[in-house]
Amino acid sequence: MSDTLPKLTLPEDADSKDENWAGIDLEPKSPVLPLYPQQQAKKFLLPEGYHIEPILTEPQIEQPGAISFDGNGSMYVLELRTYMLSADSDGTLDPKSRISRWEDKDNDGIYETGTVFVDSLIFPRFVLPYGKDCILSMESDTDNVYKYTDTNGDGKADKKEFFTNKYGRSGNVEHQQAFMYYGMDNWLYSTVNAFRVRETLNGVIREKTGFNRAQWGVTHDDNGKLWFQGGASGIPSHFQFPIHYGNYPIENELAEGFEIPYGAAIKIADLQEGMSRVRQPDGSTNRVTGSAGNDIYRGDRLPSDLYGQYFYGEPVARIVRQINPVVSEGLTTLHNAYQQKQSEFLRSTDPLFRPVDMTTAPDGTLYITDMYHGIIQEGQWAQKGTYLRTKIEQYQLDKVIGLGRIWRITHDSKERNKTKPTMLDEDPVELIKYLEHPNGWWRDKAQQLIVLSRDQSTASALRNMVMTTKNQLARTHAIWCLEGLGVLQADMLETLFKDPNPKIRIQAIRASETLYKTGTTRFATSYLKLLEDKNVDVALQAILTNKLLEVPGFKKVLSKIVKTNHAKGIQVVGSQILTPVKQENRWNRNEVLLSEVQQESLEKGRIIFNELCVQCHGNNGTGTPLGNGTVMAPPLSGSVRVQDHPEYIIKTILHGLEGPLDGKTYPAGIMVGNKEQSDDWVASIVSYIRNNLSNEASMVTSEYVAEVRKKTANKEGTYRYPELIHSVPTSLPLQQSWTITASHTAPNRIGGTASPNSAFNFEGWTTGDNQKKGMWFQIEFPNPLALTGLQLNSPPISRGWREGSPAPLQTYARSYEISVSKDGENWNILNKGEGKDQNFKLDFEPVSIKFLKLTLTSSVEAENDIPWRIKQLKLYALNTL
Repeated sequence: MSDTLPKLTLPEDADSKDENWAGIDLEPKSPVLPLYPQQQAKKFLLPEGYHIEPILTEPQIEQPGAISFDGNGSMYVLELRTYMLSADSDGTLDPKSRISRWEDKDNDGIYETGTVFVDSLIFPRFVLPYGKDCILSMESDTDNVYKYTDTNGDGKADKKEFFTNKYGRSGNVEHQQAFMYYGMDNWLYSTVNAFRVRETLNGVIREKTGFNRAQWGVTHDDNGKLWFQGGASGIPSHFQFPIHYGNYPIENELAEGFEIPYGAAIKIADLQEGMSRVRQPDGSTNRVTGSAGNDIYRGDRLPSDLYGQYFYGEPVARIVRQINPVVSEGLTTLHNAYQQKQSEFLRSTDPLFRPVDMTTAPDGTLYITDMYHGIIQEGQWAQKGTYLRTKIEQYQLDKVIGLGRIWRITHDSKERNKTKPTMLDEDPVELIKYLEHPNGWWRDKAQQLIVLSRDQSTASALRNMVMTTKNQLARTHAIWCLEGLGVLQADMLETLFKDPNPKIRIQAIRASETLYKTGTTRFATSYLKLLEDKNVDVALQAILTNKLLEVPGFKKVLSKIVKTNHAKGIQVVGSQILTPVKQENRWNRNEVLLSEVQQESLEKGRIIFNELCVQCHGNNGTGTPLGNGTVMAPPLSGSVRVQDHPEYIIKTILHGLEGPLDGKTYPAGIMVGNKEQSDDWVASIVSYIRNNLSNEASMVTSEYVAEVRKKTANKEGTYRYPELIHSVPTSLPLQQSWTITASHTAPNRIGGTASPNSAFNFEGWTTGDNQKKGMWFQIEFPNPLALTGLQLNSPPISRGWREGSPAPLQTYARSYEISVSKDGENWNILNKGEGKDQNFKLDFEPVSIKFLKLTLTSSVEAENDIPWRIKQLKLYALNTL
């Protein structure tokens, strides 16, 4: 062996006495080779009576990251085909990933028939089936979620529609948002993002939530509580209470010894942290170090003692862990179900087993998504000279790519359910029966499809189920079906507040929040009374709801409750509400520090909104409800128009708006103009609307309002929508037909090939080198267009976040020139000047161009390289040109 495999040596800067290197084995090793699925199956270690079998593998799929099922049981596979194709993560952001759809047409348990539903994706973040032949997904380093639909039944999406925006973030692909998830409360959640969204008849709305600190995995239990999975922590990240109530730190959430994994003897010790994390002599990890994927098992074809247990993957340790959640006095503690046996639910002696997702399947069993990959940590943590890189090269782990398996776990006690779902072909009223199904997947999917159908004719049958059936799970789902359809009745909820079953009382409280937010404040008395409920979980739910809705008199009553109810959950949560401690949320990419002047403007805008706007637009900006899904006025919450170019809303508030909006008529009929108000007044209400009500956009100054006022001084009467929208600059999406070039382009952050096109997304473009006079960035359009504005961001380069760290390096252009041309030879200077900060915005009269060029007009002399960066570039044009 030594004649063919060279002996490794420590990197030059490695210290053999350091605990991360001490005792490392550098002897030549045979490469780790992949096994056929049937061979790999023999390497699994499961409890007695359990079995595992492959149901879909390579070459049909490659590098699966997650799966999900539609209403007919078709399985969608998120194929991350560019993940870690080399130790340097080359090509991660190449458009080569895809989402495939698979069916088991002969019902033998193997998914043999598949199509590529969406192809040529840039590291997609999730796949969520969303009705018939439709999914939601988005790509890395982008901000928009899209709806992909197969309209002709060939198994391939041929229609792409915008769903919502401001959903993404930049950074390492392991740190971006993932797992858009349909919760039992009919809201859509994801990891990382501190907000939730839902689609309504009037558009997609948004609400802020607590921060979940999760990376790869979201699931929910029978009570609808979401469970989020951490990443580098190796443990669940948020699970005590529903995330929309915010964050309440709880001590001792994990049982003693929980962070110790018991993987099989892998022996190769390929751990990022080094030898200090290695358990000798078997080479496994002595502490959880990386986790991915999760599931509350709610199926009906495995032993009943698994129902409600939490499963998650630890792909570094090559294990799937079963967690037993123990609830006491309102608080949950997590226990490793196999800790006393110093084992795990599922282990493998195959070094390539990489469990990244767990799923309760339509057939009632548990599916495991196995990326079956050599490297499971992104290239930033496997750079040359690191311990992990040394191990990767020793075992040639970087050579094992392009594989992947989906496994089914069964048990001797029951066969899988062979009934094929046909929910996509059934009427909403026919779906109601599935709300009583013993498999949680069927209940969840039936609820989702009933709500998405918007068919309110099901209301009577759903109310009957809530009030008469003895099946508590069916009652729970029926409540949320009514909530999702917008037909919840206040009288029924107040009856349910007194239901003998405490779990139903809890669901009624949560569901009633929707009505309270839209004006049914009569619940306030009941909410305060429920604080005294003898059931700790109900009383705790009442605390969370009262706090969320800011019910008048709540804190006074809570002070009394804390003195009389000594349950731990009541004491811990109650004390944090009565004596709040500020919590920093580093996970929120949109958190912006506002100046005192800006804060005063927002406060003034809040007062104006509550005094003048809520009557038509509602307390939360979703429109005052009138029943049957109609609202008084257009929603402002999550509005793309409101958040795009500020001229739209400034012109609307100054001059008013009447008539149909995008073909839809609202009862309010007309938005009255306010041009008699001051520029400061208009700027305040505009800034408030653009930065609240689930919106996130730039502030507006009184000076800018004055410019718009002057420009529209001759406007007579009220705008109608076609006239207004054609007068407002509209942002242009990046087109493949644009030719984007630059004088300098640095590799992207993970060492792969960069492109000037990245200036339009979160990835960003950079020169890499120090700013030098003459550096340029250029866009050539295939046809002339009438440009009227641009904006971009040049984010600073952090040099550490700890106290005393050097100030960030500012990367905005120190001096610049913006030129335009119709032929690429004769240029006119559109604007030039000195850079002032990272945000750059320029509006100008429409100019017809084919070429746009940004050029640096001076060099920067500095000790540290200060590159030029452009990120989230937006170009604006008028619709009329």
